[in-house]
Amino acid sequence: MTIAARGIRHVFIRNLELLAHIGIYGHEQGKLQPVRINVDLAVEDMIEVADDLTKVVDYATIEAAIRAIIAGGHIKLAETLAERIAATCFADPRVMTARVRVEKLHALPGAESAGVEIERRRP
Repeated sequence: MTIAARGIRHVFIRNLELLAHIGIYGHEQGKLQPVRINVDLAVEDMIEVADDLTKVVDYATIEAAIRAIIAGGHIKLAETLAERIAATCFADPRVMTARVRVEKLHALPGAESAGVEIERRRP
């Protein structure tokens, strides 16, 4: 099948809220704090998926990977967490780009959230 016969599909996870050991400041050490994670993957795949999970990027697999990264221990920076999530997404060769947003929900008084959003392309 030629590239022209393929499509681009967006697989996403929106507003996944988890508790994470994250932060560099003293008051963040040893404490869980809520984070919100959004992932949007541009995926190259066959237009016809034939109702077959093996022909698509499974968002449940991505979610499990995110949970495993967070369970892996303390992460200092939201940027580091976003990079690790993006790198994990590229384990599936169909992922062409990964946009990852990590928001700390209690980072700044008076703000709903603070964080980072990155976009990475497959090398």
